[in-house]
Amino acid sequence: MAKLSLPANSKMRSNEFIYGVATASFQIEGGVNKRLPCIWDTFCAQKNTIADNSNGDIACDHFNQWQSDIELIDSLGVDAYRLSISWPRVINKSGELNQEGVDFYLNILNSLAQKNIKAFVTLYHWDLPQHIEDNGGWLNRDTAYLFRDYADKISAALKGKVYSFATLNEPFCSAYLGYEVGVHAPGIKGKEYGKKAAHHLLLAHGLAMQVLNKNCPDSKNGIVLNFTPCYPETNSSIDAKAASYADDYFNQWYIKPLFDGQYPDIINQIPDEQQPAIHDGDMDIISAPLDFLGVNFYTRAIYRADKHEHFFQIAPPEPRTDIGWEIYPKAFSELLVSLHNTYSLPPIFITENGAAIDDKIEQDQVNDIDRINYYQAHLTEVNNAIESGVNIKGYFAWSLMDNFEWAEGYSKRFGIVYVDYITQQRTVKQSGISYSAMISQR
Repeated sequence: MAKLSLPANSKMRSNEFIYGVATASFQIEGGVNKRLPCIWDTFCAQKNTIADNSNGDIACDHFNQWQSDIELIDSLGVDAYRLSISWPRVINKSGELNQEGVDFYLNILNSLAQKNIKAFVTLYHWDLPQHIEDNGGWLNRDTAYLFRDYADKISAALKGKVYSFATLNEPFCSAYLGYEVGVHAPGIKGKEYGKKAAHHLLLAHGLAMQVLNKNCPDSKNGIVLNFTPCYPETNSSIDAKAASYADDYFNQWYIKPLFDGQYPDIINQIPDEQQPAIHDGDMDIISAPLDFLGVNFYTRAIYRADKHEHFFQIAPPEPRTDIGWEIYPKAFSELLVSLHNTYSLPPIFITENGAAIDDKIEQDQVNDIDRINYYQAHLTEVNNAIESGVNIKGYFAWSLMDNFEWAEGYSKRFGIVYVDYITQQRTVKQSGISYSAMISQR
């Protein structure tokens, strides 16, 4: 049986290095009748949006199963649990706190504290309240200020119970997938929308950092970005230029404003109708100092030059995970070293990394060897990045359990715990057993 291991002298063997598991509210909670509708409820109800025509009404029923799920997390021996707050569960339409929703998270945080498990809380993991979307959502600048108000109220309510707050999870996905290509909620399509939504998301982050630092100065406060490194198909200069443009468009667009206070130079090549409306002082708000940067990584992308567009992404080569993403671990360390060399970064947490595998449960076991191999290769690359000087403080496996995988529904399994969606039975996979064993050997 394949097992996870770390190099003998690795900093990742230190008890100071944090190992955790991660989830997101809409993907696991269910409990739909105990919160306001969100954009993903609306998106799921539309035709041809979700691969298996499913929704998040029940999901993993974490809303009711949370106590046994915390016991499950504790049994893995992890140091930390990364969860997200459902904005529509804790804020009423009036903008005031919904105490019942707040208590749900307070109970979780208190339970984690009793087990000495650090709470990493993400304030926005894509479940925008639908009534805010009805007023323009992330295309409306006002939404950034509504997010600040939500962050202010919920952080004050959770003060002292959260090790780390992240403002946003993967604003690229919210902006590009949700408002430009429309494959995620709210399903809006148009190049004229993506960068506008992105700017309001980043503004929301900066505004939220102000209230987080005020309310919870002892928490580590930051943001989580996803990166899909861009590689040229050939060594030609035109393919290199295409990959560079794609990198600026998909990756640097979200990190450069945080650390350099400006967007990449490609902003000067983008047509006027696609430009974000940047107000005086916006970039100062966005580029306020961070306590940490969360990095999510799964795969790379390969580009070639195109006659009509700035780039063309080719089909990912083998080997691929069950969701169709190339397995190319070397891109992970190359990304981390590149970010380290390009920006003056705070400490980094790897907030998501994992693989969708076509898991089969047989005799109450899931022998997900391919996932173990994926984790091993990527943990090795994290260690390589640390040895190259990158300041990485922790690693979170995505995901704790199989769950609602957005536009893929329940057809793709990322968990280190198998979920039977009919019985809600949880079964720790071999990857979970191996991850737990690796952590215990520090």
